[in-house]
Amino acid sequence: MSLSICVYLSGLLLSCSGLHVLGPTGPLTVKLGGSLMLPCYTETLIPLEELEVDWMRTDSESLVHLFQDGEIRPESQNQAYSGRASFFTEEIKHGNFSLLLTNITTEDAGVYNCSVHRQDESAQTSVQIKEIERLTVTGGHVISAYVGEAVTLNCSVDSHIPPEEMEEVSWKKVDQDILVLMFKDGEVKTESVHGSYMGRVEFFSLDEISKGNFSLRLKDLRTEDKGLYMCEVFSGEFSANATVEVQQLGFSSMHIGVLFLCTLAFVFPVFLSYHARTYLIKKDYGRTALSVQCVFVISPNVAMFLAFILWGVIEGFFREAATCSALSLLRIVFLFWTAPYLSTFQVHVCRFIKRSAVTLEYAVITTVAFSGLLLNFWHLYQETQKWGIIIFFLVLFTTPLLVLYINIFAQGKNFSYYINQDIFI
Repeated sequence: MSLSICVYLSGLLLSCSGLHVLGPTGPLTVKLGGSLMLPCYTETLIPLEELEVDWMRTDSESLVHLFQDGEIRPESQNQAYSGRASFFTEEIKHGNFSLLLTNITTEDAGVYNCSVHRQDESAQTSVQIKEIERLTVTGGHVISAYVGEAVTLNCSVDSHIPPEEMEEVSWKKVDQDILVLMFKDGEVKTESVHGSYMGRVEFFSLDEISKGNFSLRLKDLRTEDKGLYMCEVFSGEFSANATVEVQQLGFSSMHIGVLFLCTLAFVFPVFLSYHARTYLIKKDYGRTALSVQCVFVISPNVAMFLAFILWGVIEGFFREAATCSALSLLRIVFLFWTAPYLSTFQVHVCRFIKRSAVTLEYAVITTVAFSGLLLNFWHLYQETQKWGIIIFFLVLFTTPLLVLYINIFAQGKNFSYYINQDIFI
């Protein structure tokens, strides 16, 4: 009986003194492009001449690194790990066979086996790189297109974070610091769209977003859309961006129409200027002379009026286009007001022109200026929520505008009176 116990205890002692390889307690995570130590060590010191250690990928059976015959064998490494995987040379004799893996890529995720061999004994441990923490944004390119077309600004996001859980993805026009469109808290923030892009920009479907596709669809392209755009992605401590340049915007048929009208506005005065000047010098105010003078004044301004309307449709600057087109028509009245043949017109027309030429132009310019101020006051109210300040400025700035309009209305009544009287010179 005592002999059996002795044999059992001897076997137990031998098994306890066998080769054991230790590794990490759980899967490892690392940032993309970072460095990671893959732990592997033994508590039993092994003479270097008896030691062999190999690190292998379990999925591809690629040799990551090898220690054999008392030295490191970098020539045996798989090319993908050359220069990136290394032992801690001075630690090997102490039983530390950990591997340092640098410049981590997404392909490095997986399970690695650290196998230790000593004469007829072998043991191993497994190390799993479970997740590569990353945030990369791709899509940088240059776009050339025609005005009025629709273009796609590419932005593809690759991350360990699900795309729909990204904190913020935004498109900005860099040169003007304009927020074009934003995806935040799992939804598209259409209210964040800048006015000049309202109704013209959109992301693709939510299904595409879930795949990391945050490309921007820009419709009805305008000339002012030319420039550099940036797709910025933020999530926790991670951030990345990619840029897209929109350039070489070609002319549309409407642009050609604007150019044609501007050319007419130049050609008409040049062609008629000699005849108009001759009639003025001779003080010839006959039917033919007045017809030439009227065409000389009216045609270029009507052409510019139409050109500004087309420009507003193409470029979307409604306020500027409306102002310039209105001033082009009012310039006809202003030019007639300065003409020496004004007295040959009917009395009611003559009086209207004399009284309204300057006033109407002033009214248009003032209205545009005041509309900008009113818009600023509205933004001020949205920020402060103080009605008192808004009312004060409204009264201060709208009073002269109201006086101006009352004056124009009174002149309009006088004009109607003269028409009803049918007075002629």
